[in-house]
Amino acid sequence: MARYTIPIGRVLGIPIDLDYSWFLIVILITWVLAVNYYPPEFKGGTSAEYWLMGAVTAVLFFASIVVHELAHSWVAIRYKIPVHRIILFIFGGVSQIAGEPPSASAEFLIAVVGPLTSFALAAVFFFLEPLLVNITPALAVAKYLALINGMLGLFNLIPGFPLDGGRVFRAIVWGVSKNFRKATLIAASIGRFFGFLFIVTGVWQALRGNVGNGLWTAFIGWFLESAAAGQVQQQMVQGLLVGHKVSEVMGNKRTHVPGDTSLQKVVDQEVLTHGRRCFLVDRGDRIPMAQELSWK
Repeated sequence: MARYTIPIGRVLGIPIDLDYSWFLIVILITWVLAVNYYPPEFKGGTSAEYWLMGAVTAVLFFASIVVHELAHSWVAIRYKIPVHRIILFIFGGVSQIAGEPPSASAEFLIAVVGPLTSFALAAVFFFLEPLLVNITPALAVAKYLALINGMLGLFNLIPGFPLDGGRVFRAIVWGVSKNFRKATLIAASIGRFFGFLFIVTGVWQALRGNVGNGLWTAFIGWFLESAAAGQVQQQMVQGLLVGHKVSEVMGNKRTHVPGDTSLQKVVDQEVLTHGRRCFLVDRGDRIPMAQELSWK
């Protein structure tokens, strides 16, 4: 994802990037709010006002997501875990935190601070509403941001990896079992369950005629399931590697090949016959150099 992002600045020393998919979701949110949400909820405005309110709301919503991710990053940095960047993309935002937390309590705090921050933002916008009662467009935006931040906090508390709730759940299982790998596998498996649940729900909505919401719900489910499945595979691979040494997978036979040997001869006698791919090349009285035969 980071290969195709646009840097927009730094906050607390952390780079903030936009993925190209962010532009698509901002346009979509703006359109939905301007056409479907604001006109029936706040009558009397012009089309231009609705579109402006939609655009402002979309930008402020993603600003709220940045604050949410900065909360994760700030706590991670407090535990001396580097944070490479924060990326905004079609599904919201993600903090690229380098490395796993040092303890279950650290994992719990890093994870739970995100939803708590969203709830705090919802409260801020809610308490701003009385101050904006005479400014109808601003009041409309504040009401929506209070609602959407509250919903964002609740959604992230779903106890399935990679959502914040899944990480909170992993921290609890980790603290009880004292086994990080086991806790990750359990949280990721629950994350896959919720992913499939979202997919089924989305398909059901689409079949009942609510195609837009159904496809979006199924798309979110696919994303959650894919991320959780990737985490399961990663833990399985790590489980296979734990306790093993490099020497166990290295061959102890050293094949010397004179530097003037033709490539065809090496292929015929070493590669095709014995399956060897790496050789020590003798060059007169010089120390042999390891060479790997490769092609595309």
